[in-house]
Amino acid sequence: MYPGFMATEFTGGGDPGRSIALLWGVTEPGRRGPKPSRSVDEVVHAAIALADADGLAALSIRRVAEALGLSPMALYTYVPSKAELIDLMLDRVAGEAAPPDAPDWRGRLEQLARGRWAMAQRHPWVTQVGMHRPPLGPHLLAAAERTLQAIDGLGLSELEMEQVISAIGDYVRGAIRAALDAREVARATGMTDEQWWALNQPLLKDKVDPAGFPTITKIGEAYEAGKIQSHDPERNFEFGLQRLLDGVAAFIAERNRGSSGAA
Repeated sequence: MYPGFMATEFTGGGDPGRSIALLWGVTEPGRRGPKPSRSVDEVVHAAIALADADGLAALSIRRVAEALGLSPMALYTYVPSKAELIDLMLDRVAGEAAPPDAPDWRGRLEQLARGRWAMAQRHPWVTQVGMHRPPLGPHLLAAAERTLQAIDGLGLSELEMEQVISAIGDYVRGAIRAALDAREVARATGMTDEQWWALNQPLLKDKVDPAGFPTITKIGEAYEAGKIQSHDPERNFEFGLQRLLDGVAAFIAERNRGSSGAA
């Protein structure tokens, strides 16, 4: 359904003028003809529902039109191409996250990261869209503003703020992809990770010399003894997020010490 979770589409590929107008709800003045039977919002919601159910590969102008009871040609009167439609979809789902309300920068970044994680669980197809040139819509810009505000005023330069946020964003995207890969392989094979290991472990037992793989053997024995819990993507996500934020905290403290020394 979601093969490989590699980028199969890229944002920013549509006509810039039409994309910006659609993202910000700007209607064309003096448009002639009958009143549209649908709205751009309905088109976007139908496209999101289709991608949620069947993945981004299933998304097409024809299928969205069918879901709305329109002809493909009629749908083009709402969105000029699939490229603009994907931009609209991404901006719309970005608006689902609640603004952070934690009292400190770390809590705010935690809330934002967890909101991004939760959104991707609802809409796995977002991981298949390359966003190097993101849609410049109101919801995505608001999300970017909230993220940067979370670390504003902490003694970091503008460049350092951008780099910190980029590092956190890269981590969150990678963790989301790993989690969705695990979920999809279980769905596609009908087999849990525990079942897969149970099948493979006996086959390896007489082939892997513990002397040659001492650390792997030690970890495997810890799993067998119950000292390590089964694979939990969300637990791993939280662990990595906290260690990354520990690093950010140390970086902020270092910058503040440097500023105090310079003064």
